[in-house]
Amino acid sequence: MAVFTLLIVSLIVFTLMELVPGTCAERYLAFKNTQGSGITVEDIEAEKRRLGLDRPFPIRFGSWITNIVVDGDFGDSCILRVSINELLKERFYISLAICITALIFSYLIAIPVGIISATTKFRSIDTILKFISYLGIALPNFLVALCIMLFMTIYYGDTMTGLFSEKFQNAPWSVDRVKDFLSRAWLPIFVLGWNATAFALQTVRALILDEHGKLYVMAARARGLSGMSLLWRYPAKHSLGPVINSLGFDLNRIFSALPVVALILILTEAGALLIEALARSNDQQLAGAIIFLLTATIVFVNFVTDIILAVMDPRIRKGVMGGN
Repeated sequence: MAVFTLLIVSLIVFTLMELVPGTCAERYLAFKNTQGSGITVEDIEAEKRRLGLDRPFPIRFGSWITNIVVDGDFGDSCILRVSINELLKERFYISLAICITALIFSYLIAIPVGIISATTKFRSIDTILKFISYLGIALPNFLVALCIMLFMTIYYGDTMTGLFSEKFQNAPWSVDRVKDFLSRAWLPIFVLGWNATAFALQTVRALILDEHGKLYVMAARARGLSGMSLLWRYPAKHSLGPVINSLGFDLNRIFSALPVVALILILTEAGALLIEALARSNDQQLAGAIIFLLTATIVFVNFVTDIILAVMDPRIRKGVMGGN
């Protein structure tokens, strides 16, 4: 199903690339024309033949997906005329690392805090935690980013924009560059994790409350189980299944927020490239590659979470393996 899903999504992505007005050859030559180069109809036709755009749609799609699967090659950027692999080699991994770290950060906070909110005997604690989670949902990520930037500018004289300081912007990777990256990467991680934490906290709290009042928990309590032993053995364990199952969805939501956050924080990674490709340069080849990589990542995460759920929950394992 994961492979089939990825194939269908890749077909949708490629089709959308084809539906954009004007071919890659026409967009590139139109861009060259704005730079003062005289372009003729013959130039456009020659460029179409060079790029293989004169071939039927099924053949072009088959060639595109085959190059990705067999060689890991996404081709060249339509406008920039450089290898998409080279453009994304470092930037996509940095974007993925930021998004996954934000996801881990949100769950490390949301799971214990959500359990505390659902099971605490002190109503004031539950009220405060619910207010914080509502605040996380209500405040958009870009507003949180702007507030932090304003605070850092006023009190420290640094907006904290960019993933690297000027000294390490184009420097090769080293221990010092990693330290510089970590000193700035916390901001987009915190901003992206802010909203995700609030959603996950609400989900965990609702699931724990739902499980906590069921008959099997009451039966376990009657057998003498209580406190954390009862909580972790039954309600928490059964509530974690839907939470784990939503990892792929949450990763998608975090990455969807990344382009806007990237514009505000002036980040030079895949989110910023996606905005550039879609809204400014109309470089559908580059945008399609980023969307395909993101989809592949989400499908892989969903595949892993399905395995984890099968290991954790005997009911799922029984359904998948036919009772073994």
